[in-house]
Amino acid sequence: MSETHYTLKVAGIERELKKVRVAPGLVIASFVMLGDTELVERCADALLPKMPREELDLLVCLEAKGIPLTHALARRLSLDYVTVRKSVKSYMEDPLVVEVRSITTQAPQTLVLDGVDRRRLRGRRVGVVDDVVSTGGSLKAVEALLSQAEASVVCRVAVLLEEGGYHGEDLLYLEKLPVFPEGR
Repeated sequence: MSETHYTLKVAGIERELKKVRVAPGLVIASFVMLGDTELVERCADALLPKMPREELDLLVCLEAKGIPLTHALARRLSLDYVTVRKSVKSYMEDPLVVEVRSITTQAPQTLVLDGVDRRRLRGRRVGVVDDVVSTGGSLKAVEALLSQAEASVVCRVAVLLEEGGYHGEDLLYLEKLPVFPEGR
């Protein structure tokens, strides 16, 4: 580990993550799976045995960084998935909308579930997939949407759990990711 980077070891591979200041006094190691096929595939393989396969009907993820992982898991589980979007699109029918604040975004975010997906989710058992869980705010917001859609959350999975944030023992994850006091 250096002043500018953190060495992450996950799913049998290493990645150098750049440390980024996200708030006064708070520095995180920036984890981005997008475009890293080896990382996505290895993490999907490592998460798969932790998941309750027989209890799942669909997977749900947030746009955008969790999409490739969710796709890889869905292929392995022979399931489809739904993506919660970050804005209302003109093609959406009767969308459900909630707001959430994330430590990696400066302003509140909108999370949107298309009415078409809402109907697909009704009465279904779902697994919520994310790349990193920090405070759990995004998970709670997605679960609020899923509750309105009358879906049951069976499991929550992520590659990383950021230390000092979410304390849900219900999260299935591969590794913890430290946060760093500014200046260290």
